[in-house]
Amino acid sequence: MTDPVCDAARRFIGLGFDTLRRAVDGLSAEALNWKPAGDETNSIAVLATHAAHATRLLVHMAAGLELPPRDRPAEFAASVDGPGPLLALIDHLAAECDTVLDGAAGTDWTAPRARTRSDGTSVEVPAIDALFQAVEHLRGHADEASLTRHLWNG
Repeated sequence: MTDPVCDAARRFIGLGFDTLRRAVDGLSAEALNWKPAGDETNSIAVLATHAAHATRLLVHMAAGLELPPRDRPAEFAASVDGPGPLLALIDHLAAECDTVLDGAAGTDWTAPRARTRSDGTSVEVPAIDALFQAVEHLRGHADEASLTRHLWNG
């Protein structure tokens, strides 16, 4: 039996990861590490790295699993030598999210989950909120990466 929430999340998260792949694929290291408006903006490498790791974390949280290790500051310092390692990271974390969602059928989507805010405080949210945040957050950063690619090509 499938879970329509998991099926929808898998579909939308898959679309977000596909957008990230298209933003990364075929670009040079210079393009992937380029910050369109200087140090106050993020490169495609940063956007893809951060979006992939944050999505994995939020999917684990939504499913009620132990949270994977994460180094958020390192995500925002990401730099790559070419698209290969970034595409491998995207594919690996996308597959991990699929695996988690495969096992999440029947999850009580109203169950509370502890979520840490950016200021370090913790708040409880329903599991479905964490899952929707995974979809929204990935989509936003994937679209930013796509726009950054268009600016680079522009």
